[in-house]
Amino acid sequence: MRVNLDVLLILDALDKHGSFAAAAESLFKTPAALSYMVQKLENDLNIKLLDRSGHRAKFTDTGRIVLEKGRMVLSAAKDLESQALRSTSGWEKTLTIALDGSFPFHLLLPLMNEFYALGQQTTLNFTHHTLAGAWEELTHNGAHIILGAINEPPTSSEYSYKMLGTLDNVFVVSPDHTLAKAEHVLSSDEVCLHRAAIIGDTARYCHPINTNYIEEQERVVVYDFPSKVAILVAGLACGFLPRHIAQPLLNSGKLVEKPVVSFRQTDVTYIGWHNRGEGLAASWWRKKIIEGDLVNSLYQLPADS
Repeated sequence: MRVNLDVLLILDALDKHGSFAAAAESLFKTPAALSYMVQKLENDLNIKLLDRSGHRAKFTDTGRIVLEKGRMVLSAAKDLESQALRSTSGWEKTLTIALDGSFPFHLLLPLMNEFYALGQQTTLNFTHHTLAGAWEELTHNGAHIILGAINEPPTSSEYSYKMLGTLDNVFVVSPDHTLAKAEHVLSSDEVCLHRAAIIGDTARYCHPINTNYIEEQERVVVYDFPSKVAILVAGLACGFLPRHIAQPLLNSGKLVEKPVVSFRQTDVTYIGWHNRGEGLAASWWRKKIIEGDLVNSLYQLPADS
């Protein structure tokens, strides 16, 4: 077979990192080695994967098809490797838990301590994503568990999920921001006149989620909440924050909460996991999160739950 996993890994890294130099660094190889392997595949199959006419190589239409199908092969290979390892001991070699950017990582520290006390050799791998990007880690990138993902879960029978509760959103500005002086409920027209700080979606393949901003509004996009908070505190924009992130800043006076006429007041949050081939580590973490009180202080449960 002329298409091998090494070449697919190279194409995946090249797309993620944007250049042969950066891709080579991520794979601990030289750019020349990566370029040679891609060119060899092109010659063997008599196809063109990359357009090298510009400053940086870009994927051709054929290259993009090979990349997307290749990622499916890589995902299947990872699953095969994981299942082979689990067949011996039942414990995964590596457990990947994808977190939504709004989830406070420090809440997991007691569980980490409890897990390490089991004496297993599973490496814990935590990744951070936003909006549809968290679901994408489960459905496309091999995460075993996602935690704090918002909005609609996938409908595929390959995955299960459980609602954790709802996350309250609040509109905030710096005390020095023009809108801080308003003594009335802000209309959408008023908010639209001011720059918004918003969280971008880390999803690359799933349909992105847009949340709590007006389409015509000038905006600055970041991909983590610490960056968004810094912009808001500096008075460079207005925007929405989850209540648990905003509250300490409201208490200290660094931000001011303002009522607005129309916005999405709550987001529904979930934990999700794979239905098939769950190892002992994934099962342990899933049950601890669902059955414990880890998220009780973070999310609001519906009245009828």
